[in-house]
Amino acid sequence: MSTNKQYRRALTIAGSDPSGGAGIQADLKTFSACGCYGATVIVAVVDENTVGVTGVHPVPVPFVTGQIRSVLDDIGADAIKIGMLHSSELIMAVRDTLARYTIKNIVLDPVMVATSGDPLLQDEAIKTLKNELIPQARVITPNIPEASILLGKQITHQEELPDAARELSQNRSVSVLLKAGHLTEDTLTDVFYNAESDELIYLSSERLQTKNTHGTGCTLSSAIAAFLAHGLPLNEAIRQAKAYIRQAITAGAMYEIGKGHGSVHHFFNFWE
Repeated sequence: MSTNKQYRRALTIAGSDPSGGAGIQADLKTFSACGCYGATVIVAVVDENTVGVTGVHPVPVPFVTGQIRSVLDDIGADAIKIGMLHSSELIMAVRDTLARYTIKNIVLDPVMVATSGDPLLQDEAIKTLKNELIPQARVITPNIPEASILLGKQITHQEELPDAARELSQNRSVSVLLKAGHLTEDTLTDVFYNAESDELIYLSSERLQTKNTHGTGCTLSSAIAAFLAHGLPLNEAIRQAKAYIRQAITAGAMYEIGKGHGSVHHFFNFWE
């Protein structure tokens, strides 16, 4: 019997960001900072920086599913984070491939809206995401514009978040962390609906004044996956991930990188 140590393993299925602040690169940094061995499945090569996105080059769907099988058949995963999937075909292929494996901890960040407000997915792909992939996840982490699209109605006030989170859970099939960052209050209160225990948890924090917010959604969802990979209970994984992203934003606010929205500081615990 082997006495070798075993890594906590986290897999990200997402697009790349050559500027290093979001996507696959942010996910890997987060996994490492949170004590996990990170593996990747790249669904698209993105031309972007801190200023904006110039272009997206999709990876062929069979090559995406091949990457998933290569990682899971060999290394395996204790948790999986899924980022933006750009087409119905890709969403269905990821769903069908993951269904072959018994991995409970799937964290889905339903990236559908760019920072500019422009939609990133066609209506058909949004419908497929909602009906086919979200029910397979353990946790989803929409912001308010994404939640509004999924629900087909606008969310404009803090008071609407608890009911919206419950509705997004699709009859308790998935837990929902509904992020409040797009509201205007100085105190932001994210709402977490734990579908497994039917409870609402309110996570409040003061708004941090910084332009370095590139990749915050990717980082938060990856941190949740990492803490679930460590075996933390769901509520504790959410709290730990929220604490991590807040510290990463706070530390990153002291730096200047790029000409637009800089990154958070993923390794605040290790270097300054």
